[in-house]
Amino acid sequence: MKIALAQMNSGIVPEDNADQLCSSIAEAAAGGATVIFTPEMSGLLDRDRSRAASAIRSEPEDAVLSAVRSAAQKAGIWVQLGSLAIKNPDDPGAKWNNRSYLINPRGDITARYDKIHLFDVDLGPDESQRESSAYAGGRNAVVAPVGEATLGLSICYDLRFPALYEALTNAGADILSVPAAFTVPTGKAHWQILLRARAIEAGAFVVAAAQYGQHEDGRSTYGHSMVVDPWGDILLDMGEGAGIGFCDLDIGQVKAVRSRIPAVANRKSFAKPVPTR
Repeated sequence: MKIALAQMNSGIVPEDNADQLCSSIAEAAAGGATVIFTPEMSGLLDRDRSRAASAIRSEPEDAVLSAVRSAAQKAGIWVQLGSLAIKNPDDPGAKWNNRSYLINPRGDITARYDKIHLFDVDLGPDESQRESSAYAGGRNAVVAPVGEATLGLSICYDLRFPALYEALTNAGADILSVPAAFTVPTGKAHWQILLRARAIEAGAFVVAAAQYGQHEDGRSTYGHSMVVDPWGDILLDMGEGAGIGFCDLDIGQVKAVRSRIPAVANRKSFAKPVPTR
């Protein structure tokens, strides 16, 4: 399976981001990819939430989602749209969702995943983030077929919570998608090692399309979109800069690695620990 990753520098104007996405989808298809993976917040990256509110739409009204669906259909390619900020159509005053999509070559949405673990952190005296103040966390792990593989969906900060990936691989995932907008300090410290750890634990491919660079809203993201194989080897590291990367996945490698080290098959469930006295 040949895949493509779009490393983006998304900004505060959804229409501009949609143009970038559609161009990437066409380029991926022209390069022979079966599926293209895009980063978290592909359609809008804006930490000014009052300004972002004027651009965030419900799913039926979202122009970026509509454009990507049309581009997928035109190109005849699967799109794992990393995530969009989506408004609740039944309650406009409710918190938004950070929602990931899987779109088939006919332009149909075949899976949706709402980010479960929200980025509430204090990275230092000058950087504190509270994703949960504007976004509602999801509740359900999601897997879906894509071509010859089964894809497990996650988003960015989810990467730090291995129980989610255990649930995804228990449900049959052999590719784990981790679209991201990692900060530069956390990216330098933890990005590669966490992606490799998730791949090794799961005996699965990890595909992580990322945002990169200085963004219009003032933030900086780490880039280094990456593909890691089930043995933990890095097949692709896109480094810095926006653009498209390609990688070939041998899905049979998942079965081969899991037969050598059957960690998935050997998993055990544990009762709640009892404190000693």
